[in-house]
Amino acid sequence: MAKSGEILAGMHHAVKKIIKPGVSSWEIEKVGREYIESHGAIPAELGFEGYKYATCVAINDEVAHSVPRKGLYLKDGDIVTVDTVVNWQGYMSDSAWTYAVGKISPKRQKLMEVTKKALYLGIDQAVVGNRLGDIGYAIQHYTEDEMGYGDVRELIGHGIQPTMHEAPNVPHYGEPGHGLRLKAGMTITIEPMITTGTWKIKAKQVPNDDWEYYVTADGSDCAQYEHTLVITNDGPKILTSEDHEADAKYML
Repeated sequence: MAKSGEILAGMHHAVKKIIKPGVSSWEIEKVGREYIESHGAIPAELGFEGYKYATCVAINDEVAHSVPRKGLYLKDGDIVTVDTVVNWQGYMSDSAWTYAVGKISPKRQKLMEVTKKALYLGIDQAVVGNRLGDIGYAIQHYTEDEMGYGDVRELIGHGIQPTMHEAPNVPHYGEPGHGLRLKAGMTITIEPMITTGTWKIKAKQVPNDDWEYYVTADGSDCAQYEHTLVITNDGPKILTSEDHEADAKYML
């Protein structure tokens, strides 16, 4: 899984280099898929439950499951989230990251910073003996109670390996001391989706397609950061780190 996560992190570095105004979300899909496949891995989202692409590419108010589109071009000031799953020799990794397109507003910059911090606050609670509610509470208390943002409820983290989505569900909200107790060896994702408005979302259909994706119910912006991690007796270890120096205390 660490090797799979290394490939996924490398893909994020590759797409980050091309994200700028005028680039289509389809180009992100092309670069992402080519990177994964050229490193001997399989883009696991491709064909999953009818999904036709290797990546999900969400822009501004789009929350999740958004498809890459050939005619949709990034504009200066947008934020874009790229989410994908890598299968390397049967080992899964899952990670999403939000990127700034050109020069973004202070409001969107703050949203990105708060969401990323929320991810790591959740990771810090993923220790042996804690419960799932401790992860969720840390994220919700910071994003909603302290910062006044929306913390999406309907879409949550999950167990991972041997398939993409395994038990347990890992909500980004909850009560401390409640939920399944965490044990060494568990592999999970934590992936808060935080909005500048309501936590509520709604489904939207892709034109000329039967695929549905999610947007914020009030049109507010959404950011998402996600890591795959393993719970160990030495604390949580991130398997999809994009910056080993910054994540030093979380590395295997």
